[in-house]
Amino acid sequence: MLFSFLAAAAGRVHVCGHRGYSLNYPENTLPAFQAAKDWGATTVEIDVVLSQEGEPIVLHDHTLDRTTDGRGFAADLTRDQIRSFDAGACFHPRFAGTRVPLLEEALDWAKREEMGVVLEIKEYERPDLAVERVASLLDSTGTTDRVLVLSFDHVVLKRAAEAHPAIRTEAITHARHVDIVAVLKACGASSVSIELDMFHPDDGHALHQAGLSNRVHLPRPDRLTHFWRGGRDIVPRVVEWLRDGAIDTLSGDDVPFLAMLAAKAGKAK
Repeated sequence: MLFSFLAAAAGRVHVCGHRGYSLNYPENTLPAFQAAKDWGATTVEIDVVLSQEGEPIVLHDHTLDRTTDGRGFAADLTRDQIRSFDAGACFHPRFAGTRVPLLEEALDWAKREEMGVVLEIKEYERPDLAVERVASLLDSTGTTDRVLVLSFDHVVLKRAAEAHPAIRTEAITHARHVDIVAVLKACGASSVSIELDMFHPDDGHALHQAGLSNRVHLPRPDRLTHFWRGGRDIVPRVVEWLRDGAIDTLSGDDVPFLAMLAAKAGKAK
């Protein structure tokens, strides 16, 4: 059955763990994905780059420096070299031994756990090859029906949609466009990813009328505290938008916080 990213069709607002439950687990790792599900997520957002030989791996940065004990660009390292690095210990010693996942592993996990995946193409040197390799893995793992392919590059998304009609895509935007529906139609996307400060419920409803979905990214609660202290708490408005059906997916690093908002709106799984 096709995994629907529309809240109305799914019967719930989706909670999306950004790079998994990345607030308390090493980002873009299998433990972070599983923790996201355990704490109420129904989808996870992951990032994909290519190894030297073109193997899709789950990694946000182009280098291994920040999130592992390795060094160098992923594109200059083989799959086995990348897999030899520790992707957990630098986050916390209790995660020592955690590896950078292959995309195939992440997709197999999502299928087994019946999770949706928002898969961002972070590969910038060989984006079209990345799309080809991703499309091939979606097909071989039987996960095309539960994945949105995501990118800032709407041109890449358009080419992906044209070359692989079975794939659904999501366009990232950090602006409030005059006609967001036209923006998505121009690149063949079925969903949009947008930051909370650029979201308006009217746009959410316009997208729904066109059969398109949205994913709204929230800051962590600690980054919202200066609004709360200043008497400008945006959380009640978010709950109202959820209750009104304007938002399909809440995304962020703090999965329990997002799940609490969905539950408060009566839209939890």
